[in-house]
Amino acid sequence: MSDDPKALVREVLACRACEAAGYLERAHPIRPELVAEPRIMLIGQAPGQVTDRKGYHFAGPAGTFLDQWLARAGFPSGYFRQHVYLTSLTRCFPGKSPGGKGDRPPSRAEITLCRRFLEREFALLQPRVVLLVGKMAIDAFLGRRPLVETIGRVFEQDGRMLVPLPHASGVSRWLNAPAHRALLNQALEELSRLRVELRL
Repeated sequence: MSDDPKALVREVLACRACEAAGYLERAHPIRPELVAEPRIMLIGQAPGQVTDRKGYHFAGPAGTFLDQWLARAGFPSGYFRQHVYLTSLTRCFPGKSPGGKGDRPPSRAEITLCRRFLEREFALLQPRVVLLVGKMAIDAFLGRRPLVETIGRVFEQDGRMLVPLPHASGVSRWLNAPAHRALLNQALEELSRLRVELRL
């Protein structure tokens, strides 16, 4: 894969690996947005239905919540779309859950097929701060563990500062508990500290 960001965009959009492997009926990779000055990388689980329809990452309610969370951490208005490189473990909407509640989580095989794109993005962007949004993204980098053991902490890995955040869709019941909301506040305080220390 080329070091050219535009080549990465072309390769992501051309990918049909999950369709060819039978995991998806229709592959529809979301176009990577090449922000001019990326200062933070944000990794989610997978594109949702609104993102699939609109064609850009975090187009639904999760994007609104994340924008608000960054504002609470002291980032200026517009920072979320202007300086945060948005991506996910997989690039296509996996479809609705067979049980009818929410989206189907991508399988380990699907995540593995998409991992090459994520590694390329790390190489291209060299991010100092990576936001891991939702349990699947957190587990992919920190191993399987309860959210209460990761939210509110910062982890250093391969020279990057990893900041876990809960799922931001607005329908997650995890944030209903006051103790969990306190952990989110703690995570945003840590992100604010990094904003100052690293001049993000």
